[in-house]
Amino acid sequence: MSENTIEQVRLGTTGPVVGVQGLGCMGMSEFYGDTDEQSARETLEAALAAGVTLFDTADAYGRGANEEFLAPFVAAHRDEITIATKFALVRDPEDEDFRGVSNDPAYIRQAVEASLRRLGIDVIDLYYMHRRDADVPFAESVGAMAELVTAGKVRYLGLSEVTGAELREAHTVHPITAVQSEWSLFSRDVEQSAVGAAKELGVGFVPYSPLGRGFLTGAFADAAKELPAGDFRSAQPRFTGDNARTNASLLEPVRRIADAHGATPGQIALAWVQQRAQVHAPLAVVPIPGTRRASRVRENTAATRLRLTANELVELEPIAARVAGDRYQDMSLTSTARE
Repeated sequence: MSENTIEQVRLGTTGPVVGVQGLGCMGMSEFYGDTDEQSARETLEAALAAGVTLFDTADAYGRGANEEFLAPFVAAHRDEITIATKFALVRDPEDEDFRGVSNDPAYIRQAVEASLRRLGIDVIDLYYMHRRDADVPFAESVGAMAELVTAGKVRYLGLSEVTGAELREAHTVHPITAVQSEWSLFSRDVEQSAVGAAKELGVGFVPYSPLGRGFLTGAFADAAKELPAGDFRSAQPRFTGDNARTNASLLEPVRRIADAHGATPGQIALAWVQQRAQVHAPLAVVPIPGTRRASRVRENTAATRLRLTANELVELEPIAARVAGDRYQDMSLTSTARE
C-alpha cells in the first residue's frame, strides 16, 4: 500500500474488506446538475487508484441509468471492487417529483433481476433496502432479500435509513452487513439508536452525504441562489434562505481547524466522520462522499490520513444541534420520522 492509498477495513463482522472510504456515484447521473461522462469515468478510475473499492449506486438513480453507467467500470474491475446497489424507491417517468416505496417481496425479486441486468453482473456484492415501507413486515421483505443470498444473486444485505429497533428486527431474519444513513457534522440523528445497534450487532456503517451535500465544503452558501436550475439541493430546507445563512455561520470552526491542519473544510468534515470509527469502536465506518471529479477524490481520500485532536473534536461537537432546517422537504421516509 502506497502512502497515497487508503487503508482497508472489514465492513461489519463478516462483510467484505473494503477501503475505509467509498464513493457515492449518484451525482454522476442526476440530482446535482449537468454531468460530464468522461470526467465521471476518470473519477471512478482515480478512486480505485486511491484504494477506494466500495462503489455505491441504486436503481433509483437516473431510473437505472447510474447502474448502466457503472457497468463498463464494474466489468473492467470486477475482482477489485465491491459494488453496492439498492431497491425500494419507485420512480414515475411521468412525474419527476414522485417517490414511492415498495418492500413487497415480489417487487424485490423483480428489482434485483433488473439491477443485475443493468450492471452486467451475476451477483450483487451488497444489496440495500433503500427505504423502509413500515406497512410490509420485515420478516417478509428481509426474508425475500435473504432468499436472494441463498440463490447466489446477492452476497451481503444492507438497510438504509433504519432505526436501531428496525435493524435489530431485521437482523433476526438474516444477518445485516451494513447500514447506510446520512451522518455528518450537520446530521447526527443516527446516533440516537442506529449507531449503537450496529455496534452491538457487528454491522458496518456507511454514512452518505458526509459532506452535507457539499455545504460543509463551503462550495455554496445558498443553493437557491448559487446552484444551477434543477439541482435538488435548491429545494432542501437546510440550504436556502434564513436556514442557509444560519448554517453557513456554523462553518467557522471547521474553517479554523482546516487552516490549522493545512487542509480544506471538506477534509475536516470527512476526518470527523472517519473518526466516528474510533469514537464508537469497534464500529466499522466507511463514508461514501460523492463527486464527479478526480481531483476531489484525491482530496477526499487524503482526509482518511488526517487526525483531529481531542480539543478539535470538542470544538466541532455542538454544530449538529444548531443546524437549522430538516434534511429533506419530506422527512417521512427517513429513520428520524420513526424514532
